[in-house]
Amino acid sequence: MTVLFVCTGNSCRSVMAEGWLKKRLKELGKSDIVVLSAGIRAVDGYSPTNETIEVMKSEGVDLSGFKSAEITEELIKGSDLILVMSPLHKDEVIRRVPEAVSKTFLLREYGRAEKVEALIDSDIPDPIGLPASGYRVCLDMIKEDIERVAKLL
Repeated sequence: MTVLFVCTGNSCRSVMAEGWLKKRLKELGKSDIVVLSAGIRAVDGYSPTNETIEVMKSEGVDLSGFKSAEITEELIKGSDLILVMSPLHKDEVIRRVPEAVSKTFLLREYGRAEKVEALIDSDIPDPIGLPASGYRVCLDMIKEDIERVAKLL
C-alpha cells in the first residue's frame, strides 16, 4: 500500500505528515506501507523549511535527507490513499486525475465518523512564514489525525 500526503509546496505540512506517519507505522510494526509526500506547487529537490526540520527533530524525526517533490499523475495513480491538507489540494489532485476521487481525502476527515462539514475546520493551516511555535501547532493537529490514520492502515 502507498499513502501520499499532499500540500502546496511540500516543505511543511505534507513533510510533517509523511515523517510522523512513518514514525508511527514503525512503532506499530507496520512495515508494508510506503509513505510519500508531494506538493501541488512544489519545486523538486528542495529541503523542508528550517522550522519544519526543527520541530520534527524535537519529535525524533530526522528530515535532513528529505527533498521536495512536485505532484505528478504517476504519483497520484500509484498511490492507494491520498491525504490532503485542504480542499484546494483535493480539487487539484482530482482535476489532474479524475479517477482519484475515490481515494483522495482531507486528512482531517479521513476515518472520522462525522462528515467533514461538521468539523470546525477541515484544513490543516499552512505554517509557512510563522515562527517555530506556529509549526508546532500545525504538527500537533497533524499528529492527532495521523494517530487515527495509522490505526486504520
